[in-house]
Amino acid sequence: MRVTLHEMRPVRMTPAHQTEGLAELVCSNTFKSVEPAHAHGLLKAEMRQLGSIVLEAADAARIPGGSALAVDRVVFSRCVQERVAGHPNITLVRGEVTALPSPAIIATGPLTSDALASAIASRLGAPSLAFYDAIAPIVSADSLDYARLFKMSRYGKGGGDDYWNAPFTKAEYEVFVAALIAGEQYVPGHDFDKVPYFEGCLPVEEMAQRGIETLRFGPMKPIGLVDRKTGREPYAVVQLRQEDRAAQMWNLVGFQTRLKTGAQQRIFRTIPGIENAEFLRYGSIHRNSYLNAPQALTPYLSALDDPHLLFAGQLTGVEGYTESAATGILAGINLARLLTGEEPVLPPATTMLGALYRYLRETEPGRFQPMNANFGLMEPLDNAPRDKFKKKEALAERALREMRVFAQQLAGIPA
Repeated sequence: MRVTLHEMRPVRMTPAHQTEGLAELVCSNTFKSVEPAHAHGLLKAEMRQLGSIVLEAADAARIPGGSALAVDRVVFSRCVQERVAGHPNITLVRGEVTALPSPAIIATGPLTSDALASAIASRLGAPSLAFYDAIAPIVSADSLDYARLFKMSRYGKGGGDDYWNAPFTKAEYEVFVAALIAGEQYVPGHDFDKVPYFEGCLPVEEMAQRGIETLRFGPMKPIGLVDRKTGREPYAVVQLRQEDRAAQMWNLVGFQTRLKTGAQQRIFRTIPGIENAEFLRYGSIHRNSYLNAPQALTPYLSALDDPHLLFAGQLTGVEGYTESAATGILAGINLARLLTGEEPVLPPATTMLGALYRYLRETEPGRFQPMNANFGLMEPLDNAPRDKFKKKEALAERALREMRVFAQQLAGIPA
């Protein structure tokens, strides 16, 4: 099968790029952990079973980094470029893509050009494409102290107890607001990452700077929430909303933020009941073009009206380099299958890659936001160990076992 690879950087590069090499990385530690008991390590182990050439290049460029897959960025880029340019069935074309061809895999990243973004929005529908992230942190259910929380929906709406609530006293609230104001924030290093704030989606620390009471009339509003332990409304609350069907992940409602990771850990762990929180996703606000995948794409990430027009990478709503590369593998497998008359395939949700795809297809479109690999996405174990590390080990063992079966099926090897 002959493939044409359009590399969308002619003479002018995007603001993020410094070289003309393929697969240019921003950071040598981009690929994160290699340990299977870490979500990114598990995803890489699954990618290896599927024959990832990105990880082969990373291995060739690896430099000391402890348990992280750190790479020499120049060597890594060269390895990928040599592999692509040297393949007899690949033609590399450098030029700007402004329309959607088919068959094709569209894998442009967060800095999608205006022309291509316009073509995507026109084809899939303008509401399907977002241009910035405003993401609140997500914490693991296993790490919450439920003795300090109470469950209730505001005014008893919905199911009556859809949210966990972290109550604050006046003194606790004032200390928390002061910490938010003093917290170290991420400062954009590029003009393209300077996101204009929208009044309906301000960073929590920006709201805190507008006055001591601002958060109490915003995301920390206690009105309509009665703590059954005290029989009255708290002075302020942080609400946690269920993020997945199995209630393994909980979102800090309204807490989108530009605080640095360390500041988020330190400050948000002062919230009552969240002192030992395991963060499955950190909050952020930054430039990021991405599709509303559950609204605009099929389960295997093709256009709804064209099975041969697939999407991959960060454009689909996955967050991170490893996640983007993983979706690229599956997109390539599925387009090849479709062009030879076979049905597309997806790994089971007991694998990390399958769990990511399930998130992309099953999340409520109105609440969809980009997501990184984390254990909270995966199908729960039937008899999960109580120890958190052993639980992750068991999830990883099951995932690798089932990904091995999936890879064998792709290769036509009997299970």
